[in-house]
Amino acid sequence: MAANDQKLRTLYLMQILLEETDESHILNASELIGRLKVKYNMEADRRTVYGDIDVLERFGLSITQLKGKNPGYYVDSRDFELAELKLLVDAVQSSKFITEKKTRELIRKLETLCSRQEAEQLSREVLLYNRPKTKNETIYYNVDNIHSAMAGNRQITFQYAEWTTKAELRPKKNGAFYVVSPWRLTWDNENYYLIAYDEEAGKIKHYRVDKMQKMQILETERKGEDAFEAVNLTAFAKKTFGMFGGKDREVTLLCRNELAGVVIDRFGQDIWMIPEGPEHFKAKVMVTISPQFFGWVTGIGGKMKIAEPSDVQAEYREYIRGIIGLYE
Repeated sequence: MAANDQKLRTLYLMQILLEETDESHILNASELIGRLKVKYNMEADRRTVYGDIDVLERFGLSITQLKGKNPGYYVDSRDFELAELKLLVDAVQSSKFITEKKTRELIRKLETLCSRQEAEQLSREVLLYNRPKTKNETIYYNVDNIHSAMAGNRQITFQYAEWTTKAELRPKKNGAFYVVSPWRLTWDNENYYLIAYDEEAGKIKHYRVDKMQKMQILETERKGEDAFEAVNLTAFAKKTFGMFGGKDREVTLLCRNELAGVVIDRFGQDIWMIPEGPEHFKAKVMVTISPQFFGWVTGIGGKMKIAEPSDVQAEYREYIRGIIGLYE
């Protein structure tokens, strides 16, 4: 056998072990020899199989050999455990910004990271939920361009779109091009957002990546590094609801005790919380005042009240009156 064929045989054997073996699926030397012949038309004997397995173990492939009544070999450790792959599949499925087509492609790629039998188990548990999925494939190219721009310290330009009643994306500002300095990509409320510096406005803004069109990387260097570094991204994520902008205010919420978990999940464990009688507590939180924040409070219902400040209370009352007015 030629030297190149011997090297190929070792690689083919590794492929067989990775694809077909795990703790519950073991192949002995005879079965490995048979797989090499049928799948790759490659001749082998027990001695060469033992030698190839030794080479693969020295290379770093984690192989367990079982002896006794049912001897054989299997790969006992991989980069990803099956439970970890299931988590990744769940994340892909639940992401609205990943199209249905790309969802299936990514899941198929994830299945290659485990044995064929585990991949079948993974496939059986895959369920594409009846939930909104974007049909916009350009988001992947946008993300790639944004990363390239950040790596090259360059600005980007794009048109920013909004949805019409015909379920079509239409450029805002009559198709005008935005020019911004990209500083960070973040994932919030199942959507990808770009956090960037708008030099004309002189402040940090955020943009939905799936609504960015005709993006190009410019030759001009990014601006606004100091403004970006001044932004506490963790605090920004806590206080912003659905990435909608507004005034930042410290608000005191009066909540029933059973809402402690809800408040902590939203704002973190380091917020100011004190008891207020036997059934309530007060929490001071920094929020961006917006209809989305008011909608969050309204969704919780009578178990939460904006206690302070009075002007935010008044703004919330106007928000509620506006909704009630629609039904009168």
